[in-house]
Amino acid sequence: MKVEQIYTGCLSQGAYYIESNGEAAIIDPLRETKPYLERAKKDNAKIKYIFETHFHADFVSGHITLAEQTGASIIYGPHANPTFEVLLAKDEEVYKLGDVTITAIHTPGHTMESTTFLLKDENGKDYAIFSGDTLFLGDVGRPDLAQKANEVTQEDLAGILFDSLRNKIMPLADDVIVYPAHGAGSACGKNMMKETVDTLGNQKKMNYALRADMTRDEFIKEVTDGLAPPPLYFPMNVKMNREGYTSFDEVMAQGTRPLDPDSFERIANETGAIVLDVRNQIEFIDGHIPRSIFIGLDGGFAPWVGALLADVEQEILLVVSPGREEEAVTRLARVGFDRTLGYLQGGIDKWKEAGKEIDVLESIDAESLKSILQNDVPVIDVRNDGEFSNSHIPKAVHAPLGFLNDHLEELPKNEKFYLHCAGGYRSVIAASILKSRGIHNVVDVAGGFAAIKEAGIPIED
Repeated sequence: MKVEQIYTGCLSQGAYYIESNGEAAIIDPLRETKPYLERAKKDNAKIKYIFETHFHADFVSGHITLAEQTGASIIYGPHANPTFEVLLAKDEEVYKLGDVTITAIHTPGHTMESTTFLLKDENGKDYAIFSGDTLFLGDVGRPDLAQKANEVTQEDLAGILFDSLRNKIMPLADDVIVYPAHGAGSACGKNMMKETVDTLGNQKKMNYALRADMTRDEFIKEVTDGLAPPPLYFPMNVKMNREGYTSFDEVMAQGTRPLDPDSFERIANETGAIVLDVRNQIEFIDGHIPRSIFIGLDGGFAPWVGALLADVEQEILLVVSPGREEEAVTRLARVGFDRTLGYLQGGIDKWKEAGKEIDVLESIDAESLKSILQNDVPVIDVRNDGEFSNSHIPKAVHAPLGFLNDHLEELPKNEKFYLHCAGGYRSVIAASILKSRGIHNVVDVAGGFAAIKEAGIPIED
């Protein structure tokens, strides 16, 4: 028996490969199927099953394409209602894979179809659970994504999740391995550990939601407390996972079309496509296409695209570093953004050579900020709530990047204001959004809060 976690850091997502005696199963695959096909080929194994723990909201699964390519059966738990052919597992239904078995354990709460898959080894011993978004390390899945107006509230779902954990998961042996669908950084939970694998016994000790003496009311209160609004693209990804999507090969072929500067500009004007610049933030600061949006590949790219662009039907034109075109289109497709129309061939250098307009972002270092803070200049902090609460510059205005639109009225209109995040990535995203809306009195603080502290700028805890 082989069990491998295939972890994608950008999405904080874990997919799984299980193989026994020439038969393989994939759990919660990502959109691009090549890694799973190659992994099975390496073992000379046939992919027999594709297990989906639930309808994912934060990424588009590769289940449909992988089933078409391999003939494998897609398996969901009870109450799933996809528009394509699947096997709907009954609670406690057993699937044989080579010399091992996988049991579907219906664990509703995060969503009503959520199902945990229990792997038993060749001797019939419980070996591991693939818990999806039911149980994370240090946390549990948020219960607000599947609520329905006037029918099911997040409190109702939290109560159902409490029962699932107490009655289905916690009775399992402490040595059972927990393989969750997500780790720290995912918007599907709020308090996840940075580790991606643990034992159930350790989670019973470490996970606040698995306290032995926890009452149902305490669980509901603690699990629903402090939930940030879910990203706007989540429902659209659920729809794609339930109803199907465009072939990944088609998305890739369209998205990687090279466009000369004139064609690029013409398509942008004719379609209203967003020009998305995915280079490094330093390169964007030095020169970019006016009104383009920066979200760099070398940060939390896909989740920020989903949170900020929101509409998966939005057409996109790419400015990307040479050689990273396929990577950019792939990572957009993972979160459902399939309508990439092509990329600027030759990059920003070709744009300049063609005599096209270039914009720059004003940026200063933390030492320069320190010297002008005595003049009481306005500072905008785009970090999240927890970061800001921990420590910040006195009098700084808090405008979290994910909710920047809610704070536009707080920005100075007629004087420069200074924008920072933790390290310099999110602040450039925020500045690009503001500049695209005609707000040009923004100055980025290079290096973010880390550089601010190093410069000795006074902060409040």
